[in-house]
Amino acid sequence: MTLELQAVAVTPKGGVALFPAISLTVQPGQVATVMGPSGIGKSTLLDAIAGHLAHGFTLSGSIRLDGIDITPLPPEARRVGLMFQDAVLFPHLSVGDNLAFGLVRRIRGRAERRAAVEAALSRAGLCGLYDRDPATLSGGQRSRAALMRTLLAEPRALLLDEPFSNLDAALRDDLRTFTFDHIRNRAIPALMVTHDPADAKAADGPVIDLTTDG
Repeated sequence: MTLELQAVAVTPKGGVALFPAISLTVQPGQVATVMGPSGIGKSTLLDAIAGHLAHGFTLSGSIRLDGIDITPLPPEARRVGLMFQDAVLFPHLSVGDNLAFGLVRRIRGRAERRAAVEAALSRAGLCGLYDRDPATLSGGQRSRAALMRTLLAEPRALLLDEPFSNLDAALRDDLRTFTFDHIRNRAIPALMVTHDPADAKAADGPVIDLTTDG
């Protein structure tokens, strides 16, 4: 699965494009990085790719997944996952039920769904936490759980919006490695927005700096 941006730009109504048009190809398992100052439109670019562009903005260019133009498709048909800097878990659900929320429909039956979630928790180093209250998790555990919930939906591409910025240095390195390893192992193309050059170095993929690149 390849993610391609072809002359993609976002323009507010009555204004000028937030950034120069972007053309980029992200290969399966690759993590590309978008950098630039706050307010230039990095998160808005991710919203446009996922199909959540706010009213009043216009997208130009095209977004392709595996050669198919997904630009006209609604968000649910694009199957593009999102991971934010704040690992948001539903507070009224257990950790396991949070992950089950992301399961694809083809996994049916209580036992099969439970087994799929338990396997995901194991891969995330969260064994035995199915029934835990999300409020009792550490920041790193919440981030791992949120990522696994996103991956259980089997996204065709993954967007990362400052996913490690709220973590301390040691935890940041650990979660960054964990996240990138999963992306590579599952051969998902990923696009990450960050302010941190260390994130881009660890991603080891194409880098677009919106202050200089078109």
